[in-house]
Formats: sequence, C-alpha cells, structure tokens
Amino acid sequence: MLQESNRVEFKSVLNDKMEKEIVAFLNNQEGGILYIGLDDKGHPTGTTELDSTQLKIADRIKNNILPSTLGLFDIVTEVVEGVSIIKVLVSSGLEKPYYIKSQGMSPSGCYTRIGTSSQPMPTAMIDDLYARRIHTTLRNIPSPRQDLKFAQLKIYYQERGLELNQQFANSLELLTPDGKYNYIAYLLADENGVSIKVAKYAGTDKVDLIENEEYGYCSLVKATNSVLDKMKIENVTHAKVTSTKRIEKNLIDPVAMREAIVNCIVHNDFTHEIPPVFEIFSDRVVMTSYGGLIPGQSREDFFSCSSMPRNRELMRVFKDVGLVEQLGSGMSRILKVYDKDIFQILEHFIKVVFPFAEVLNKNKNVRGDEVGDEIGDEIGDDVVLKLIAEQPTITAKELSRKSSFSTRKISRIVKELRESGKIIRIGSDRKGYWQINR
Repeated sequence: MLQESNRVEFKSVLNDKMEKEIVAFLNNQEGGILYIGLDDKGHPTGTTELDSTQLKIADRIKNNILPSTLGLFDIVTEVVEGVSIIKVLVSSGLEKPYYIKSQGMSPSGCYTRIGTSSQPMPTAMIDDLYARRIHTTLRNIPSPRQDLKFAQLKIYYQERGLELNQQFANSLELLTPDGKYNYIAYLLADENGVSIKVAKYAGTDKVDLIENEEYGYCSLVKATNSVLDKMKIENVTHAKVTSTKRIEKNLIDPVAMREAIVNCIVHNDFTHEIPPVFEIFSDRVVMTSYGGLIPGQSREDFFSCSSMPRNRELMRVFKDVGLVEQLGSGMSRILKVYDKDIFQILEHFIKVVFPFAEVLNKNKNVRGDEVGDEIGDEIGDDVVLKLIAEQPTITAKELSRKSSFSTRKISRIVKELRESGKIIRIGSDRKGYWQINR
C-alpha cells in the first residue's frame, strides 16, 4: 500500500492547501507526487468530475506559483483498488525558491518538504536559494537571430490535435523578459544552426568511419524524429533458430533505446552549443549528452526516476508532441531492461552505452559487416527496400554497410527481390538505379 513520505502526499479532496504542497515538492531535491482522492492512510476516497478537477489543478499551479512551473508538473489519473484518483507528478525545479504568488518570497509563501509534511522555509534558506538561483537558462538567452518561423512545430502540434495560436510564443515561454525570441525558440524554429550527429563505424573503435550523418538545422522536434527513425533502421531484428523455437531479438531493446535518445536530446545542455552525439559500433551504440549532472543533483537523484528536467520548456513541448509521455518515466523504462552501469556520468558529459544483444555475440570476433546472416528474410527484405527507396542508386556495398548485413546476405536478398519482381534494375550495373514496384 502507498504511504506518505518526503516525496508522497495524500489529499482526500482538492482544497486550498494544494499550492503549499506543490511548492514544497518544487523546492524538494527529488520532487514529489501529490495524490488527490486518498485519505491519510492511503485508502481511496475517489474523485468526482475527474476532467474538470484536473483542469482546475493545472490552472492553479500555472497561475498561483512563481517562478514559472511550465514543464515541471504532470497530471494523470490512476486506479487504486478499483477507484479513480488524480496523481500530480512534480519535478524538482531549477529556479528555487518557488513560492505562492499571493504570499511572495517569504516564509508564508515558500515551503519545503520535511518528513511527511510541508513546512515554511526559513528566511535564511530562502535567501541562500535565491542567491544560488540559476539564471543562465535557455529561456533567458536571446536567440542568435530573430527572424524565426515555426511552420514545422505547428504541424507537429496539429498532428496531435493541438493548435498554436498567435500567443504561442508567450505561452510556450519562447520569449526573453524583454520580448525577444530566446534560445528555446531558436532550437524549435524551422531554421537554426544546431545539428545532431550520427556516426557509424565498421568495428569496435573509431578507426574506420563508414557513415557520418547530421540531422538538424531545423526544428529540434523534427531533428529528434529523424534521429529516432535512423536509429530504428539501425536497430535491426536478428533471429536465432534452435531445435525447438525461433528467437528474435533487436540489437537494443526498442523502448529503452527510444527513451534514451529522447532523454539525450531534451536534457542536453545547449547553453554551450554542444549538441548530442550518437555513435554506432559493431558491438554497441553510444549516446553522449553534454552537461553532466544538473547542479545539486546526485547520482541517486539521477537514477531515482524522479524527473529533474534541465530544459523544462523543451520538456513541455516534447510532451505536447508525444515524444515524452510522462515526467520521470523514461529512466524507469530504461532501467526495466538494463542495469545502471550502461550509464557513464562524467563531469561534463553523460554517456549511455547499449551493448548489442547477446544472441549476436556467440562469435566475439565477428566483424561488423558480417553480422546479420541469421536475420529473418521478411525483415531483411523490408530493410533493403527501405534503403533502396531512400537512395535508388545505392550499391550492394553501401547496402551492406548501412544494414549491417554481410555482402553475401545482401546478394541473396537482392536476387530474391528481383526474381519476385519487387525491384527492377534500370540501366547498367555501374550507372543505373533501382526501381521499386509497388
């Protein structure tokens, strides 16, 4: 059964003390969760009018608490013992101290979490936190250019059934205090100078670079989706046939890989203009995000699955467009499949190293371009057809490099696709191109 703690608070009904609890969690190093519809012992009392109550909660948090809480909270419903309740997830904020707007930055407006209760914050603590408040957030850094367009971002919102009105720059906090576009706006604009690199190597080191692509100079949302699509292609499914069954397995768990990619991008410290980097080796994928731990964040905090977003404005947009599901959920999905030791936490960087599935490593000396002969034929066809669609002039050697299939495997797949009529060759082997018959 759930119990109250320094990170968990129960309320039977929505009352006028909600802001105090939210402020305390914002100021808490680990954030927290407020349940509405549970009594003091964790028994469900239920909540009526779930939708309207959630809207009231969101409105009160956004309008009654300072500094801005945009991107720092999430509101969901949950069923406990067959009864629907409301769950408010709150991240630890970077701009402490947070306070109730009507009470100001004072002990009557600032609260902190002590044990299972929210207590007024001493004046000395308020002064200390304010002195150390982080001002160099992307929201306060002006965009290098002010002629920004957001057609791509609007399309992603429309695909989710959302509309960006004329005030979207203000509501998404894309403006500096003096009304100029900030660096968040620059990252989300149709054109910018930011790109995400994806490099592929033939072996286990950086000696033989066989592919070096950049995704960017466009909205960070579009770039992120492009990286996700690229890595999905690279994360092919391999099969091992035993005497009793056929075992299929991706190189990397797809859910964990997706969460790691999004985290690597949305939590990157863009203030130093160093973008994330993704590297594909013959035995692993390495994802590198710049920034290290957030000031005041410990390793325990990092792995606790309680969200402490570096770029809360980006987090909010990524959540709006469906790249992020729920605050703090990404890490839990990764750790459900992999151990913590896949993370390397350095002073200025955080690396995630995904080793390829063991089913592929029965021969540890296998070269990267020889991996893949056990892959299922249907999946192999799909991979090759996708690569041909992207580059009709692609050669067999390039197909081998990009798919991680051996040249022998590529020759067999191409032969079968031609014999089945799915592809035809136009022109000579040297100067011609492939045509796909739909």
